[in-house]
Amino acid sequence: MNVNKLIDHTLLKANATKDQITKLCNEAIKYEFASVCVNTCWVDYCHGLLQGSDVKVCCTVGFPLGANATPVKVFEAGNAIKDGAHEIDMVINIGEFLSGNYGMIENEIKEVVAVADGHCVKVIIETCLLNDEQIIKACELVSKTKAAFVKTSTGFSTGGANPRIVKLMKDTVGDTVKVKAAGGVRNKEELKLMIEAGADRIGTSSGVALVSDE
Repeated sequence: MNVNKLIDHTLLKANATKDQITKLCNEAIKYEFASVCVNTCWVDYCHGLLQGSDVKVCCTVGFPLGANATPVKVFEAGNAIKDGAHEIDMVINIGEFLSGNYGMIENEIKEVVAVADGHCVKVIIETCLLNDEQIIKACELVSKTKAAFVKTSTGFSTGGANPRIVKLMKDTVGDTVKVKAAGGVRNKEELKLMIEAGADRIGTSSGVALVSDE
């Protein structure tokens, strides 16, 4: 298994500079990561830097709270695709989910998937704010859409991914969608545990350390 191809090389901090984004893209090319994951303002820039490589541009939508109105998320996703994004990582409206408004959640995901126009959509359910029963329900909702992945975390809330939750998610979705583990994967042992638990993709800002001896 080429572990490098499982990694979304991530930089989502508010104070990320153009030089840091350039470094991110250069590292992604060097280590042949699956993608760089950035905020939408950097999509066009990353698209230009990564042309001619196999590295995809992934970006976040409705990040990090998920509390944007649906039309805002749809516009943001569509604009990102126009700018050259290959993958969209969207955050569900967690408050609406916890209020039991499951139809709204499912429809919002479907609208983002539709505007992504065949590009990969990953749905962040922010597992640290949910109990096991709620995680299962959220995964089931994602499975009913045409999203490609369900993702554990933004990395900006109260916690990130852990192997037990990744396994719970994988057991719930089976082969219907893939699972992305993100938030707190910082060393090779954690990476190994996430993959063994069923993660198909890893979101991390520690990608270089995970795949090299540097």
